[in-house]
Amino acid sequence: MPENVVTRFAPSPTGYLHIGGARTALFNWLLARKTGGKFILRIEDTDLKRNTPTATQQVINDLRWLGINWDEGPEIDGPNGPYFQSRRREIYDKYAKQLLDQGRAYYCFETSQELEKLRKQAEAQKKGFVYQRPAVLPTEADVEKAKSEGKPVTVRFAMPDGTIVVNDLVRGAVSFNTAELGDFIIIKSDGFPTYNFACVVDDALMGVTHVIRGQEHLMNTPCQQALWQALGFGELPKYAHMSVTISESGGKLSKRERPQVLRKAIEARPDIYLEKLADVGKINKEQFKGFLAGENVPDVPAVEAMAKYLGVELPEINVIDFFKSGYIPEAMVNFIALLGWSTGEKKEIMPLDELIASFDITRLTKSNSLFDRGKLIAFNTEHIRMLPREKLLAHLKAYLKAVGSPVAQADDQLLLRLIKICEGARTLADIEHKCRFLFVADDHIEYDPKAIQKVLMKDNGLAMLKKVRDNLAAMQEFTEQEIEDMLRSLANQHNVGLGKVAQPLRVAITGSTVSPPIFDSVQLLGREQTLKRIDNTVRKFS
Repeated sequence: MPENVVTRFAPSPTGYLHIGGARTALFNWLLARKTGGKFILRIEDTDLKRNTPTATQQVINDLRWLGINWDEGPEIDGPNGPYFQSRRREIYDKYAKQLLDQGRAYYCFETSQELEKLRKQAEAQKKGFVYQRPAVLPTEADVEKAKSEGKPVTVRFAMPDGTIVVNDLVRGAVSFNTAELGDFIIIKSDGFPTYNFACVVDDALMGVTHVIRGQEHLMNTPCQQALWQALGFGELPKYAHMSVTISESGGKLSKRERPQVLRKAIEARPDIYLEKLADVGKINKEQFKGFLAGENVPDVPAVEAMAKYLGVELPEINVIDFFKSGYIPEAMVNFIALLGWSTGEKKEIMPLDELIASFDITRLTKSNSLFDRGKLIAFNTEHIRMLPREKLLAHLKAYLKAVGSPVAQADDQLLLRLIKICEGARTLADIEHKCRFLFVADDHIEYDPKAIQKVLMKDNGLAMLKKVRDNLAAMQEFTEQEIEDMLRSLANQHNVGLGKVAQPLRVAITGSTVSPPIFDSVQLLGREQTLKRIDNTVRKFS
């Protein structure tokens, strides 16, 4: 690629960064880094009704967590700012006026109700709705008259007649008949530009040379190409429209899945006091009614608060969901990179520098990709194993803080030991879950009923636990090796497997059958706390 490559990621802050958006950002970033080009972050925040208050900062945080840094954009700045479209209205007004002056755009005054009526008429005639351009275009006097009458004023682009060919790097040449596309709005009644218009102006002024984005944007591309040429912006960017990522349930992986799961859970619970639930989500009644009717989606914290109140487990869709589930960014980036892109080799586990070196835009695939969570777990397990311990420690500390785990109180030396004894962990959540017992008060252990029945209430489990207690109390040294020798000796004395001795002890100190190796677990907990927890368990279940 001889030219200076400039790519961009332009999310709208209508929700948090989901896997599809992360993939778009990653591929544009990889192309820029592979070619020594520039990667721009631009926030497309002109949809005032759908923007959510926490989304922009969360998108920025998630990109940084993934290691996707930008050369220009929010918190970095650069020569092409502002990087929030809501702050670029004067720029869009200038180019809209250019089109109006050239007769390439015109004013419209229809209300949403009038447009809906036209759509229904087309539907009744089994035709696709295409806006009919007036024979005589409205004048500035008509605009003033419409405003005085309280009518909405929008601006539409006059699509040229003929065929527009999109030369897509993934799908080849795709032709569109402009008569079927029709004239589309470029300036809304609130004065803000539409996506298609702002996107074109910004891409041109920011020097974007390549646009990699989802397949759903292919239908926007002929409109954007027509605008680009009408504005005299010169050579078009090169477009590449990625394949769809399919969830394991068979549908498109969508950021709407989480609110949909919550909505269905609410519908299935007629006993729920809806006003209370709205209070939990800190949203007003009108917002809540709109959510139940499928008309809007509350901000993510509201959705999560309501789901937690109902005990509903939401699927992992957004990048922050995977962070809170204990995945590490190296694994996420590696996994996402292989959704709709192939290296051409059998090797799949790759650190970031290898992904950059291997990236080739021509190897984006046409076929849909599967979001295989089992494969993601395997990637995460392998990357946890590969990662230098100091870097893994930083990830673990960030995770523990984010989820509010009591394990966060451990110092670095102890956390490094926990990482070591939890070798083979699939996620950071596995480490936290296995080691949480060390940081819980002795009288706050939560016992798993299945573990109690399976381990303590069968095969003389409690009786064996009492013998273990006596032996632990009598030990001179309390090292892992001494603990192991004692437990193995006790198992041999009673002619049973080590599990018959170790499992009752594990249940007593952790409340479950899951922990790091029992010898390390007991040594880390210490003699006094171990004996106390055994006594509590025996007293509770005898």
